[in-house]
Amino acid sequence: MKIEFAEYAVPKGGVVVAGVMDDKVLTPGAAELDRRTGGAVARALKSARFQGRNGDRLDLVSPGDGGYDRIVLVGLGKGKDRDALKMQDLGGGLVAHLNAGGVARATVLADPMPDSALQTAPAVARLGYGARLRAYRFDKYRTKEKEEQKPSLAELTIAVAGAKAAEDAFRLLDRVADGVAFTRDLVSEPANVIYPETLADAARTLTELGVEVEVLGVHDMQRLGMGALLGVGQGSAREPRLVVMQWRGAANRADAPLAFVGKGVTFDTGGISIKPAAGMEEMKWDMGGAGTVIGLMKALAGRKAKINVVGLAGLVENMPSGTAQRPGDVVKSMSGQTIEVINTDAEGRLVLADALWYCQDRFKPKFMVDLATLTGAIVIALGHENAGLFANSDELAERIAASGRATGERCWRLPLSEAYDKALASEIADMKNVGDRAGGSITAAQFLQRFVNDVPWAHIDIAGMAWTKKDSPTVPKGATAFGVQLLNHLVQEYYEGK
Repeated sequence: MKIEFAEYAVPKGGVVVAGVMDDKVLTPGAAELDRRTGGAVARALKSARFQGRNGDRLDLVSPGDGGYDRIVLVGLGKGKDRDALKMQDLGGGLVAHLNAGGVARATVLADPMPDSALQTAPAVARLGYGARLRAYRFDKYRTKEKEEQKPSLAELTIAVAGAKAAEDAFRLLDRVADGVAFTRDLVSEPANVIYPETLADAARTLTELGVEVEVLGVHDMQRLGMGALLGVGQGSAREPRLVVMQWRGAANRADAPLAFVGKGVTFDTGGISIKPAAGMEEMKWDMGGAGTVIGLMKALAGRKAKINVVGLAGLVENMPSGTAQRPGDVVKSMSGQTIEVINTDAEGRLVLADALWYCQDRFKPKFMVDLATLTGAIVIALGHENAGLFANSDELAERIAASGRATGERCWRLPLSEAYDKALASEIADMKNVGDRAGGSITAAQFLQRFVNDVPWAHIDIAGMAWTKKDSPTVPKGATAFGVQLLNHLVQEYYEGK
């Protein structure tokens, strides 16, 4: 779908989208459309339940004598409802609505109202950004769709005073949307297409944007002593990989980087502790954390972020076989700490253990944030509305939470304390990889904390957020790319250029 910005003018025909404020107050664009159609807009509002509340929509098909194919009225609500994030949702909702109506081209009137966020170029750019996010569709394997099942919207024009400023603001957001789309693509692919080797190959494409990409193979990781990560992948015919991506955008390329680490289990059967068959096909999404880190690096490099960032993705496939890791095995991590593997389905923390230790040991980062579809317990605790957030730094935790509110990718902080460590005590090794059922997400985070070596660190458990079974304004069903926008905002707002 093509998105463009044009200087404000009310078109003489076609499909036009105009805003209506709370209590049916017309924007200038809607009022002009009403005049041109002989009062058709006012008559429609009088006879409909449409109130102009945020999210309201009303279609007028071939209204009056104005020559318009369709006028779509959208509710803008009260002034407080017109912030940038609401404008983003408005753009996404419009794309879904216009596609449902079979519209091919439309013009959105972004009126220069003094009390509205629509007055500012960044907010108008958010309309386009939301539209871009919602237009995403993973359809490469569909071969028999009927024409009416396909998206119809090919072109969306946003008419605004100061189109150049809005277009410039959109251009940076569009690069973030590229990262979101890349993550969604990677996470949506089936496990026979995306596995450690091919996911590493996908990360290598970021070199085109100036990202330095290094891929460690089995022998490299053996030399480093990554027994925890390698143990997870030893049952699969697909060999593990560790992907290291570096973006050097700071004025001083030697400045300590920010670090993001992703769990990349490209398919998780549970290993010998095998999962139930029902729903196992969803375990292709267990590399969502790694997918987010790769997409984040694409977004940062695409918009030429002025900061140094390193992204790591630990990639394995967790399969049962004659060579697979067994419950009761003891592995030695890169840190030197030993781990008794009680449950082979608690594998993501083993992957992250070595990736986090390697990251802090090699790069000495300012902070580390890891993302992982780590525990089912976090879904029980928080549902699909918030990711679980754990941190050893209050400042980092507060900044992540604030970025979540600003982007709509919300996180809820849960506690860490030594009291939970007791659940991980092993009789034969330094620790077990699982505790009991109580506080399962917390004990998983406590496990990870043993491998960060006092570096400021946060763990985001995205098990309930990496994919969705329902549409939202800017996220269609499927892979969400949760975390790309959140962490881009974190970098841009609190660290870039500071």
